[in-house]
Amino acid sequence: MKQTRDIRIFFQYVIPSVLSFALSGVYAIVDGFFIGNSIGDLGLSAINIAYPIVAAIQALGTGIGMGGAIYYSIYRAEKKEEQAKEFIAGALWVLIISSVFLTISVLILNGTLLELLGANGRLLALGKEYIAVIALGASMQVIGTGLVPFIRNHGGSFYAMVSMIAGFVTNIILDYLFVWVLKQGVSGAAWATVIGQGITMLIVLAFLLRKKQFTLNIPFFKFGKVSASILKIGIAPFGLTMSPNISLIIINRFSVVYGGELAVATYACIAYAICIVYLILQGVGDGSQPLLSQHYGEKNFDKLNSTRTLAYGFALFLSVIGCIIMFLTRESLGVLFGASKEVNTEIAKIMPVFLVSVPFVAVLRIATASFYATEKSMFSYVLTFIEPLFMLVLMLILPPLFGGQIMIWWSTVLARILSALLAVILKNHVDKKEMS
Repeated sequence: MKQTRDIRIFFQYVIPSVLSFALSGVYAIVDGFFIGNSIGDLGLSAINIAYPIVAAIQALGTGIGMGGAIYYSIYRAEKKEEQAKEFIAGALWVLIISSVFLTISVLILNGTLLELLGANGRLLALGKEYIAVIALGASMQVIGTGLVPFIRNHGGSFYAMVSMIAGFVTNIILDYLFVWVLKQGVSGAAWATVIGQGITMLIVLAFLLRKKQFTLNIPFFKFGKVSASILKIGIAPFGLTMSPNISLIIINRFSVVYGGELAVATYACIAYAICIVYLILQGVGDGSQPLLSQHYGEKNFDKLNSTRTLAYGFALFLSVIGCIIMFLTRESLGVLFGASKEVNTEIAKIMPVFLVSVPFVAVLRIATASFYATEKSMFSYVLTFIEPLFMLVLMLILPPLFGGQIMIWWSTVLARILSALLAVILKNHVDKKEMS
């Protein structure tokens, strides 16, 4: 009976988180769908090239929010309400300050950042048009995304999901209006995204105000220590959210050299679909984080281990379901985004290669989330940033030796498998240390 209750509570936290993360991934797909069917391969490639900047904005909010929310949950479990509130106030100030800095930086460095990501010519022009608007709404995305973890850690997982759904529906309606009806192109898609994120932010703020959890009051002498603690934990969830996009940058840069625009457009469509699965897996990890942090704060290691086991099992189950769906729909994925016949054919051929690594990503995501939920920051840092490092090394070595673009694809798979194996090694090391 007690075990059944624990499982029910696990899913009450995790299911809304999974749906919220899935919707955050669909945000990008919505823009790609409307732009791809309006402008074609060029528009799709421009959104794909620019997307890491959009993802960095979201990842910043996620990292800061998770960093604050983890301490918030631990202190509440220890019955230290005053310290818990300080982490809400500290996180809010860090979110506000960082969002202002980010907006100014992206507006000034718009073109330079896109060139570093590989954009040039028509791709650069469209990318600048898209990112200029995204930068103007960066504060809404950073603050909205950053406050969602606090809602989950206050038992509002369902409400967090509702806030994401509201923003998502707004985005779809405005994408249709701005891109298809008013013919505003990539800037219209960007405005739709920004306004949708604004709706999410307003709903999240309303929840915190209603629950009397919204506060900016924190003693000045404590702010430095609190913000440092938030950033220390937040680096891992920031990196975990950014990791697929760091990989995207690396893949795009090498694909431009070995496969050209066809390869970039091919991976754009694959990345849209597979990144949703990765975000769903992160949703399992971040959804279980409030429970992991609570049990860790209570020193209840039996419940901590059982929750972690549930997270691994559910993530692996979802990864298999995701692989089956993507395999069965691989021949129509390009059509969804208005891609050319050549791109669609290439997607159908390459997709099975990427699916090999998905269950390994499930293990990696849960292990990383488990480490940062229980203050094992160093291990979470290693797992967060090792994947793109493996990928870069493999892409420098394998394509010149064994066959160009196809080895770009296999390098991504091998990097994820190696990262998951490292996660298992670190997990076993921590388990042995805790048992001794």
